[in-house]
Amino acid sequence: MKKSNNFVSMLIEKLVKNIDKENVNLIKFEKWFSNHIKLFKEEEIKKTLAFSDSSMQKLMEVVNIKQMDSENKFEELFSYKYNISEKEDFFLKNLIKKNKLFLYSYNEEQLKAKFIIPILNKIDFIFNNVKDWYEYSIQATVNNVLFKGRTDFMVADGIKIPEKPYFFIQEFKHSKSIADPEDQLLTAMIAAIELNKFKNLFGCYVIGKDWNFLILEKIKINEYQYFVHEGLNSLKIQELKQIFINLQSIKNSIIEKRPKF
Repeated sequence: MKKSNNFVSMLIEKLVKNIDKENVNLIKFEKWFSNHIKLFKEEEIKKTLAFSDSSMQKLMEVVNIKQMDSENKFEELFSYKYNISEKEDFFLKNLIKKNKLFLYSYNEEQLKAKFIIPILNKIDFIFNNVKDWYEYSIQATVNNVLFKGRTDFMVADGIKIPEKPYFFIQEFKHSKSIADPEDQLLTAMIAAIELNKFKNLFGCYVIGKDWNFLILEKIKINEYQYFVHEGLNSLKIQELKQIFINLQSIKNSIIEKRPKF
């Protein structure tokens, strides 16, 4: 550090001698110059990709990513053995009954509060050091690009801030908009895989009544593949039950994925 400071001081003295001005404040100039050198050296990230601004085209400028045939890929998730209790059955049927006439007119906050959050609370993603997080941000560097943004919902380790994300639900939109929730979700999932050093991750995006589950896999450095399920209609009781079981399956996979102490 001293050598570096001496070098900077010598450099500044030479610069000052070459600048034919009076009353040059060497201390202030040295501080300014040192800060700018530090910023210059540390500026390795050349670009930022926000989740909300992401698209498949922008993703493909940073990483190699492709969608694969999802046939049989979701078998393990969808075949998870979970028996829905009578209370849970009543809860799910009642949820449809209360919301089926209005769900299409809900804005994002209504959809979240009246339909999605009750389901997530019933699953109960709070255990050990894991809990659910709404509207929190994460970021990670991927191929020298900073992936960052606020997620609608994630399950992650952490006490005051999320530290290790395991699962995302993105968008909570009542209808599809110009921005593609699938691409935004994939961007957040890639960031999470890089943060966690995982090889795969589950995600889901919700558009109105439709829940779409995703699996993202890292093949090698900066190369990914993903699978998208065709979607489940949450206003049909059997499909809502399947959504509920899928979420229980994901909760179980998080428990198994976390280190055992």
